[in-house]
Amino acid sequence: MRKTHLVCFFIFLMSSISVFAQKSITGKVVDASGEPLIGVNVLVKGTTVGTITDVDGQYQIQTSNGNSLTFTYIGYVSQEVKVTNQNVINLTMKEDAKTLDEVVVVGYGSMTRKDVTSSITTVKADKLNTGVYTDPGQLLQGKVPGLTIVQSSDPTSGTTSISLRGASSLRSGKAMEPYYVVDGIPGMSLNLIAPEDIESIDVLRDASATAIYGSKAANGVIVITTKKGSKTDRSYVSYSGYVGFDNIAKRLDMMSASDLRSYASANNITLPNDKGYNTNWNDEVLRTAVSHSHNVSINGGSERSSYNASLSYLNKEGIVLGTEFERISGRAYAQTKCLNDRLTLALNVNAAQSKGKSVSSNKDGQSVFDAMNYYSPLLPTKNEDGTWYNYTSVNQYHNPLSMIYEDSYETIKKVLQGTGKASLQITKDLVWNLNLSYENEQINYNNYNTTESQIVTANGQAFRGTLENKKKVLETYFNYDHTFADVHKLGLMTGYSYEQTDNNDGFGLTVYDFYSDATSYYNLGFANKMDMTGITAYPLETLRMISFYGRLNYSYNSKYMFQATIRRDGSSAFGKNNRWGTFPSASLAWRMSEEKFIKDLNLFDDLKFRVGYGVSGNSLGFGAFQAIQTYGPSGWFTYTDANGNSSLYRTIAAQSNANPDLKWERTAMLNVGLDFSFFGGRLGGTIEYYDKRTSDLIYSYNVSTNRYPYGTMYANVGDITNRGIEFTINATPISMKDFTWDTSLNLSHNKNNVKSISNSDYSVDYIATGDPEIAGYSSNAQVERIMEGHPLGTFYTYEWAGYNAEGISVFYKHDPETGERTGETTKDPVDTDRTITGSAQPKLNLGWTNNFKYKNWSLDLFFTGVFGNKIYNATKEQYSNVAFVTEGRNVLKSVATEQKATDVQSQAPSDRWLENGDYFRLSTLSLGYSFGKLGNWVNSLKVYATCNNLFTITGYSGRDPEINLGGLEPGIDRRTNYYPRTRTFMLGVNVNF
Repeated sequence: MRKTHLVCFFIFLMSSISVFAQKSITGKVVDASGEPLIGVNVLVKGTTVGTITDVDGQYQIQTSNGNSLTFTYIGYVSQEVKVTNQNVINLTMKEDAKTLDEVVVVGYGSMTRKDVTSSITTVKADKLNTGVYTDPGQLLQGKVPGLTIVQSSDPTSGTTSISLRGASSLRSGKAMEPYYVVDGIPGMSLNLIAPEDIESIDVLRDASATAIYGSKAANGVIVITTKKGSKTDRSYVSYSGYVGFDNIAKRLDMMSASDLRSYASANNITLPNDKGYNTNWNDEVLRTAVSHSHNVSINGGSERSSYNASLSYLNKEGIVLGTEFERISGRAYAQTKCLNDRLTLALNVNAAQSKGKSVSSNKDGQSVFDAMNYYSPLLPTKNEDGTWYNYTSVNQYHNPLSMIYEDSYETIKKVLQGTGKASLQITKDLVWNLNLSYENEQINYNNYNTTESQIVTANGQAFRGTLENKKKVLETYFNYDHTFADVHKLGLMTGYSYEQTDNNDGFGLTVYDFYSDATSYYNLGFANKMDMTGITAYPLETLRMISFYGRLNYSYNSKYMFQATIRRDGSSAFGKNNRWGTFPSASLAWRMSEEKFIKDLNLFDDLKFRVGYGVSGNSLGFGAFQAIQTYGPSGWFTYTDANGNSSLYRTIAAQSNANPDLKWERTAMLNVGLDFSFFGGRLGGTIEYYDKRTSDLIYSYNVSTNRYPYGTMYANVGDITNRGIEFTINATPISMKDFTWDTSLNLSHNKNNVKSISNSDYSVDYIATGDPEIAGYSSNAQVERIMEGHPLGTFYTYEWAGYNAEGISVFYKHDPETGERTGETTKDPVDTDRTITGSAQPKLNLGWTNNFKYKNWSLDLFFTGVFGNKIYNATKEQYSNVAFVTEGRNVLKSVATEQKATDVQSQAPSDRWLENGDYFRLSTLSLGYSFGKLGNWVNSLKVYATCNNLFTITGYSGRDPEINLGGLEPGIDRRTNYYPRTRTFMLGVNVNF
């Protein structure tokens, strides 16, 4: 008993000593100016005991002598203080200049963020979008203000459109897109880059930043930096992979078989093709698509040498049967130093092979995406003998399953690129750089329409085409950087570039009439006939460009900064009188936060005012033959010789006119920006205003064949302006020991205006665009016009006025002279009855990122939004035609309640089909858990689950409000080439060894 008492007394004594050893530590945490810091994390090192400072910077915590307190706060250097005999620990925290000293990649060099005078947005790899993506453009959607990206769920296409600060060309395709630079190599193919290999992306947004790339930079420049080797005297192996599941996000609500029968009965309509079936063609065509991706990388090295190698594989199924994308890519990078570490040599080899399978998306009913909706549910999928059912009483009417299984389209791409880089440090401040690059791209097109095809009735038809593109780039430049008297920082760069592209080198052949489908397109010699008009000519186009460029940077104590650039480009693409162009820029920046009167406010961590002006050009998407006279085959004639023998010979005719004065499109941009940061970096952002004016727009104009051999000519005529405001805010509203919330919001507004499309030599009243592809309106059906004084994407249609007494749609008549309504209506409107009815240009674009972290858990929410635009719902217009029911087609279920069965004019191009395109979408929700280091062989492990396109708030009645906003005809929701938008769920893992 006594021993038990002694043990209890000893335990009580030890507990008492431990309690009495604990003491309360109080204090105040301030910044360098003495202002209190709110929300500083104070933690007893090695424990979970912690607290945060209050609104006065005060804190209180329990600990004991010998322990250490760690103080952490965003934007400040973490500090550690050991507890001895003191009861009060006050602390002054120092600002962490890491953000301001962040390296930003610019053309032919880099600089610290605080010295940047231009508009440049950097997106690190961990901030890029997460999803089953096939190209880098999709990774940036919603991340950069002013950068408008529309995605597609088609596994073979990726990004539908991408534009920066508004459309500024009358040409489509590459002429509307930004210029890509990968690891310093301009114009590199994006097919070579796996998203997992990207380290960061810098978007050069204003002309003072892009002008260094001259004639290719009018639409902005996207600089991609890939991952390199480490310098830790050891090797690392990483694996990242995911599996994804796609389903259609929203189907069109088409009539079922019972709906059709009820509608026909109620309106005394005889259904011509009721075979007694109830087929859901969407169910037959669509599937749950499974995708998976794998990336393995090895990197390592030392202070003098480093290496990185990776291998990636992606297999992405489409939700439409017969669509699929597969890619395998690899890269190897090695860098080393020699000559007493003065010479740095780097070698990079990239290779990729992809295969894309697609289905027919042609007009005239030859589109699976169209037929899955218009084909009648009253019909079966197959006949009793197993062949595809074919209802031939309706024109342009094809079984969608037949098109999937009997008409195949495959594209194979092989890309190989090698780059070599040398960097010689001549002196401490002077560096000479040399970049060499060679890229080879081979594309094979393989199409086959079987003997059972319903869209090509040629007893089997095969097409094979091959195409090769080659690109050679040499760039050499000097960088000189020196700081005088510790405050005067001077940077000089001058260089020379040579670039040659040999594109479109290939041919294609069409043959038909096969005995069997067994060989598909693999043996064209089995065909009995060859289509001479189906010989595809891919004329080799060689373009050469040489450039001289330079840049000057000056910074006084990182307070006053100045930058000027100039580039002179010469290109063989343009007319012989205008093959050279000069592109200058200049920008200033003032870090007002370094001024005493700003510091005395004790408000800003950083405050910088920027202004820049520059001129850049646009030669992207311009071919080698568009400025010169060309001739080509135009037909056939029969020649009979003296012996009476007849032979077919080609006729040759002019195909384009020469324009020796054709020159660059030029974009001049004024940019004013304000960068700010508060509360130790917990709140910051940027406000930008730009005025972008593009002149000498290239367009094809009709000319007289009395003066020229050909009826059209490319000429520099038009002008387009884009003015806008962009706002970015980055904040950390919550920063606690176990929980943080980071958020980033960017908003952008752009106003597009076509200033002119005519001059004294080339004149048009307007340019009609935007064919909605509506049955019965094949001519004069365009619903948009490019007109002076209005933006691209201006809808120009009839105005719907309701129904007349016969139940037929009528439209407001307009005075041909004034364009005003006359007060009358007509069921047969003419062209002068059209008027402006809306615009596809949005008033506001939004991207909002939220990152939550709780201990090892992470939750990411990413929202996108577009507001203030109109969408022309051509899909609803087509499928609302009541005449389709009597023909044997299917229609929307809404026809029964929204249409009159007597209406034979429902498909006239009118504002009846214009809808508000506003939407707010939860684009990505991702939940992850990081296990951290596991044992001695796993450095880190993270698993995550992601859902893309989770929900959309919109009033748009169509399938998806996110449609093409770029090009010359934005805002039209067509049916023939629209790939259904998907909702994706994916599971992934990232592990580092």
